[in-house]
Amino acid sequence: MSAALPYTKYRILMIAPTSFFLDTGCHVRILEEARMLTRMGHWVDIATYRNGNDVADLNIHRTLPIPWRQHYEVGSSRHKFAFDVLLGLTVLWLLLTRKFDVIHGHLHEGGLMGIVLGGLWGVPTLCDLQGSLTEEMIDHGFIARDQWIYKPLLRLEKWIVRRSGRVAASTPQFAELLAQEFGACPGRVRVVADFVDAEMFQTQTEAGQAPVEALRRRWRLPRNAQVIVYLGLLAPYQGTDLLLEAMPQVLAQVPKAHLLLMGYPFMARYRAKAERLGIGHAVTVTGRIPYAEVTIHLALGCMAVAPKLSRTEGLGKLLHYMAMGLPTVAFDVPVARSYLADLGHYAQVGRPESLACEIVQTLQWIAQCPEAHGQRQAQLRLRAREHFSWQSTGNVLNELYAQMHPASPDSRNMR
Repeated sequence: MSAALPYTKYRILMIAPTSFFLDTGCHVRILEEARMLTRMGHWVDIATYRNGNDVADLNIHRTLPIPWRQHYEVGSSRHKFAFDVLLGLTVLWLLLTRKFDVIHGHLHEGGLMGIVLGGLWGVPTLCDLQGSLTEEMIDHGFIARDQWIYKPLLRLEKWIVRRSGRVAASTPQFAELLAQEFGACPGRVRVVADFVDAEMFQTQTEAGQAPVEALRRRWRLPRNAQVIVYLGLLAPYQGTDLLLEAMPQVLAQVPKAHLLLMGYPFMARYRAKAERLGIGHAVTVTGRIPYAEVTIHLALGCMAVAPKLSRTEGLGKLLHYMAMGLPTVAFDVPVARSYLADLGHYAQVGRPESLACEIVQTLQWIAQCPEAHGQRQAQLRLRAREHFSWQSTGNVLNELYAQMHPASPDSRNMR
C-alpha cells in the first residue's frame, strides 16, 4: 500500500526522552506514530533511554545504563538529567553514522536535542509536544511556580518552541497556548492529534465472552459488578486520589460498582488509600497492563473514567475508551471536550463529589436505558474512526516534513 501513496519517503530520527516502551501515556503516542510512519514507507530510527520494553517491528537505539538508577523514569525527575546526557550522546552517534532527513523530537528534551545536535548537520527538527514542560514539572511537584528555577525553565521552553522547524501540538487548545503564551509562529504550529486504530479495539460483545470472563476471574471481579475502568498512570495530577475519594459516594448509591484501576506507579500507595477509605473490597489495582492486552481489559468495563487535572497535556486514553464504545466521565477541561465533544459526561474540575455524581448518573443511565446506551456506544466508536484515524494524522506529519525538507531525498539511499 505504501508504495502507491503520493508522498516523499523520509529517513527520520525519532528522539524519545523516556523509558520507551512502557505501555501508557506518551509512550503510546510515540509507538503509534512510529508504526504509522513505518507503515507509510518512511524509515524510522528511535533513540531512547536504556530502560523500557523493546518492540519487535521498530528500530530502537538505547543509551548506556546508569549504575545508580536501574528502574524506569516516569515524569519529572532529577535523574533525567543524566539520562538526557546519555541520550544526547546516542543521538550524536546516530547522526555521525547514519544519514537523516528529519529529526522528530518528542517532548521538549527531544526537541532541544534535535535543534542543537541536528543543527550541526543541517537536519531540521519537528518538535512533537503533548503539553507544557514547566506546567508538567509543576503538576509532578518537581518545581513550584515561585521557585527561582521556574523562570529560566520557562525561557528555555519558549526558546525550544521558537527554534523548532515545526511544532506538532497534540490538541487544539495546546496549539493555541503555544502561539499566545510561548511566542510560536502560528504558521509553524500544527495540531497533530492523538489517533487510534479503531479496528484494534472491540466492544465486549465483539471480543467474545470467554476471554472476558477468564480475565474477570483472574482479577476476582464480582460477577454482577458494574465495572468502572481506568487505564493510565497513577498519580495525583492524573486525578487518581480524587477518583478514590469519589468512590465511597458512588458505592453508597450504586453498591455493585467496582473500580478497576489499571496502571502504575504507586500501586501499593493507592491500594492502601482504598483500604483507608473503606472501599478496598470495591477497588482492584492491577499494575501495568501490556499494551497488547488493553482491548480485552477495557472490555471488562461498562464505563470509563479520565479524571486528569492538567489543562495543557493530551488525554489519549479517551480515544481508547471511545473506540471501545465506553461512556466516559472526565473533568470538564477543554482537552477532554476536544476528544469527547457532547458524547462525554463532565464533572467540575478537582471536585470528587462532582466526579462521584457523574459516575453514579452514568451507571444508573446504563442500567436503566440499554437502548440509549447502545446508541451512545455506536456514536463513540464512529467519532473515534472519523475524527481520530491514523491516516489523517499521517497526512499532517507528511506535510510538516515536506515544509521542513522541501528537497526530495534520494529514495535510492533508503535502507
